Amino acid sequence: GLEEGAKNQFSTFSNFITTINQKKEGIGNRNSPTQLVIPNIKNGRDLPSLCLDVRQKQRMSLDTLPQELKAPFPPEPPLPTRTKTVKDFQDDMEKSKASGDWKAVHNFYSTTFDSFLEINAAFKKDTNSPFNTIEDSGIDAKFVNVVYDALLNTPQDVQKSVLKGIINGLLQEWTGPRTKDDLRAYCILLQNPQFSNTSTYVIYAHLLRQIAALTEADHHFLVHWSKKISQKRFKQVVDRLLQFISLRLFPAKPEEFPPMVKCTWWIPSATKVLALFNAANSLISPPIISYTDFYNSTLDHIDLMEEYHNWQCYGNSHRFSFCQYPFIISIAAKKVIIQRDSEQQMISIARQSLVDKVSRRQKPDMNMLFLNVKVRRTHLVSDSLDELARKKADLKKKLKVTFVGEAGLDMGGLTKEWFLLLIRQIFHPDYGMFTYHKDSQCHWFSSFKCDNYSEFRLVGALMGLAVYNSITLDIRFPPCCYKKLLSPPIVPCDHNTLVGICGVTLDDLFQIMPELAHGLSELLSYEGNVEEDFYSTFQVFQEEFGVIKSYNLKPNGDKIPVTNRNRKEYVQLYVDFLLNRSIYKQFAAFYYGFHSVCASYALLLLRPEEVEILVCGSPELDMSALQRSTQYEGYQKTDLTIRYFWDVVLGFSLDLQKKLLHFATGSDRVPVGGMADLNFKISKSETSTNWLPVAHTCFNQLCLPPYKNKKELKQKLIIGISNAEGFGLE
Repeated sequence: GLEEGAKNQFSTFSNFITTINQKKEGIGNRNSPTQLVIPNIKNGRDLPSLCLDVRQKQRMSLDTLPQELKAPFPPEPPLPTRTKTVKDFQDDMEKSKASGDWKAVHNFYSTTFDSFLEINAAFKKDTNSPFNTIEDSGIDAKFVNVVYDALLNTPQDVQKSVLKGIINGLLQEWTGPRTKDDLRAYCILLQNPQFSNTSTYVIYAHLLRQIAALTEADHHFLVHWSKKISQKRFKQVVDRLLQFISLRLFPAKPEEFPPMVKCTWWIPSATKVLALFNAANSLISPPIISYTDFYNSTLDHIDLMEEYHNWQCYGNSHRFSFCQYPFIISIAAKKVIIQRDSEQQMISIARQSLVDKVSRRQKPDMNMLFLNVKVRRTHLVSDSLDELARKKADLKKKLKVTFVGEAGLDMGGLTKEWFLLLIRQIFHPDYGMFTYHKDSQCHWFSSFKCDNYSEFRLVGALMGLAVYNSITLDIRFPPCCYKKLLSPPIVPCDHNTLVGICGVTLDDLFQIMPELAHGLSELLSYEGNVEEDFYSTFQVFQEEFGVIKSYNLKPNGDKIPVTNRNRKEYVQLYVDFLLNRSIYKQFAAFYYGFHSVCASYALLLLRPEEVEILVCGSPELDMSALQRSTQYEGYQKTDLTIRYFWDVVLGFSLDLQKKLLHFATGSDRVPVGGMADLNFKISKSETSTNWLPVAHTCFNQLCLPPYKNKKELKQKLIIGISNAEGFGLE
């Protein structure tokens, strides 16, 4: 970073910054990135191209740009001739370090960063080539990396000269559209490591403002060029932008920055530029960095519900909200939004039921405030199906479960048990609704045709109820399922609109049926004559209840041979048939069941992977983390019984650890916030040590007698967690 002397020097740049502000105001702020398009909340599919990117089916390409964006490229002004190579620069650096004379290095940096033209002259691979395509930025990335890696090791006057040059470039008068050389300069400047220092943030903010205000076509080029940046540099730029947003929201030293009222555009600018990198990241498979690397955990500490309501209420106005850019909001924060949105819906529905009762002069009953499900263990699926079908109007009330013949009161534990047992039965192979694929260890929808798909709707409703009531389920669906569940994320008003249909690829099939996907992949790469050697047509066969049925992938498919020329089409149609067409009715029922409970604009914020985490939690158990966050009642963590307990539990197999978690909490899955979110408690049970441990799953509480030794504790604990089904009252 820069020393104190550099910070003092930056204060003299205020005149430059004032000039920039005046120029911005003078053009009516027409390029200000605060003029952002907020998604039309009335139609979940009309989403801005770079904000709610996770459901964008097709990325913009130059061929699909509107006519006004296809204007001829503005002529590039002639570039100065610069011949310094990477080796020349490295030699200069070595000489300067040895002699202490930094004149040559200073001249290079001050000249190179003095203008956008000079930046291109230094770092463009070939100054005589236009590089006007999205495929090649023309930037000599190796040279850029070497120059930036050396920059922070140079004297302060060298570093200051770079920042002065950047200000000169930002103050340049712009007439007409930006050239590709300008875009190259922006791409290079974004990678400047000096912008990690808060003393440079005023300059950094104006750079981000100019980039955010570029046209959609210019953004298109920057997105495609950014995906060519190395993973290390890409991550550094993303981290720098996230840090900029965090420190502007919660500055460690507020006096370092201008007052918030004078720089309200800082955060919108940075967020929009971050959206460009998120779009670039999603273009690559696998992505350059994980989608979780775009999360900004600082946003967990702002009023997210206000952000959410602003996003809902202001429609297509120009008011900025982080909810326009959901990739930046962590899954933990999204869970909070969904939970509070669910709670508000529950309160609203319960209040309406109460008002209806009173208006009819009927005596209010507490049960009317809940979705009361009463089932027999011996008829679990049929009773559950009947209850949910009969109480459709109550699905958005708080769930309460009663098992007939049992005295347990549902404070949350019975609900967890109901979900667990119901899911276990429905997904059993003998039930026939889902097929379990051993190779991928996941379930997929059975393609068998039937007259009634209500049970698929029940499974969808169960998943919706789980999210709505913050319950995690042990469901093993492939990622493709959650992508389909958000297609579209808001149920369309027109019931003729297809739902649950999404673009699927061979990669999606690999996650479900890897052996078949491998065979299709071999077909695509086969070097011989496909038609003569495979003798296949655009017709596929499936077994249904012992009968082989044939289906054409396209009209007259049984008469169209698969050839080297059309095999890609064959594979794509086959994958689409397996994952979309053959199970359409089953999945549509499942889709409508889920959205009948979980219909919320908050779903627009979620990626398919995040829906999976909300539904299933995490299967990764970290018992050490659970130990650190456990609370005690009647015990101290240093007590001998507690030490015995953790020695035993940490030595358990994964299967026994899951049984313990299920015994104590009603689920063997870890919630979104990790083990700490379980609020696990161990209480001292003042009973005989002959008794087994007891759990209150409603409160994630384990009642443990003070066993005399580790052997006795282990024996009693294993017996207790291995025989835990059913509820009673003490």
